[in-house]
Amino acid sequence: MTLRKFAGLGALLSLVMPSLVMAADEVAAPVLNSGDTAWMLTSTALVLFMTIPGLALFYGGMVRSKNILSVMMQCFAITGLISILWVIYGYSIAFDTTGMEQGVVNFNSFFGGMGKAFLAGVTPSSVTGPAALFPEAVFITFQMTFAIITPALIVGAFAERMKFSAMLIFMGIWFTLVYAPIAHMVWSGNGGLMWDWGVLDFAGGTVVHINAGIAGLVCCLVLGKRKGFPTTPMAPHNLGYTLMGAAMLWVGWFGFNAGSAAAANGTAGMAMLVTQIATAAAALGWMFAEWVTHGKPSALGIASGVVAGLVAITPAAGTVGPMGALVIGLAAGVVCFFCATTLKRKLGYDDSLDAFGVHGIGGILGAILTGVFAAPTLGGFGTVTDIGAQVWIQLKGVGFTVIYTAIVTYIILKVLDAIMGLRVTEEEEAVGIDLALHNERGYNL
Repeated sequence: MTLRKFAGLGALLSLVMPSLVMAADEVAAPVLNSGDTAWMLTSTALVLFMTIPGLALFYGGMVRSKNILSVMMQCFAITGLISILWVIYGYSIAFDTTGMEQGVVNFNSFFGGMGKAFLAGVTPSSVTGPAALFPEAVFITFQMTFAIITPALIVGAFAERMKFSAMLIFMGIWFTLVYAPIAHMVWSGNGGLMWDWGVLDFAGGTVVHINAGIAGLVCCLVLGKRKGFPTTPMAPHNLGYTLMGAAMLWVGWFGFNAGSAAAANGTAGMAMLVTQIATAAAALGWMFAEWVTHGKPSALGIASGVVAGLVAITPAAGTVGPMGALVIGLAAGVVCFFCATTLKRKLGYDDSLDAFGVHGIGGILGAILTGVFAAPTLGGFGTVTDIGAQVWIQLKGVGFTVIYTAIVTYIILKVLDAIMGLRVTEEEEAVGIDLALHNERGYNL
């Protein structure tokens, strides 16, 4: 009788155990969150919208009519080039964590492995996120849009004078040696150099804006001034385009900042709110600073103020509160105004569309103030308990990025200049890059 009972129990277990194992597997398997996935899909589209058409229009309106297509062409070409390089090796360099160990500085602290080259192992079922809640393919595309806009921002510094061929090669090399490694150091996780330092950069103040702004400054210094600068008037030819582009950047930036929460949650909601507050404050800050200084507020000024506020709040969007955002925005509007006007005139560099004055300075200011206003004692939502210590960490991150980006960008430019030349000829510059390099005109009257 006892044997029969055990035999019956064994038979029962043989029937039940497979079901229990399957149930355990189902519990362990990651389950996609449709809300998070939908938000990340939307954010990705918004960030791409920032470059094309947002940045293309914003920059295109500020150059002279003979060069509008060249700027727009550069934005579109960069979008195509960086998309492919991101797939081949950029994503892997930025986010492959092979060989990384928290607190250990090695090669992989600076440069990711190649385990994800050509997106190896990525399938429709691959997931990622804070709790593995949305497809890795969406994360790859989301980060791709950041990689696209960063070199596109540099275009504003050398607009109207760089050869298209040299621009393409420069952007490919710069993306490989500067953008992807900086993204890895800041965002890849434990073992990344600046991640381990504790640098706070929620959505790209260091990775995107300081990086692009410093590279832009080096570019305009190496290439030299446009012919006739600063004595020849070079007014924007269509400020309507610039205002439309600024509006698109403003809207798209909600994907940039709120999307960096990587979830449809409270952090994303607060990031959206502080982005709006800082941008509005910076627009007014720039407008009133210009009004007081020059006697009249301008459309170009308020558009520039909008971008300055968006830039400055980017590193802080996930950790600062509304009042911190207000201060950051006001500071960015006023400081960037003086750097893009007074400082540029005094130093004499030809940053065509103020890539350094807005993105470089705004990024630096935002990164430093993040260390202040992320503190809960000042209304922030970060874990900062020692403001002085965090500001020092932020300064280290800013300093390293400035030095690394400036040196590597300079070397790339000098090598390319020696091999193929960087600038268009004086005749091509006089005719306009649209006609000289692309055989087209923006306007056919």
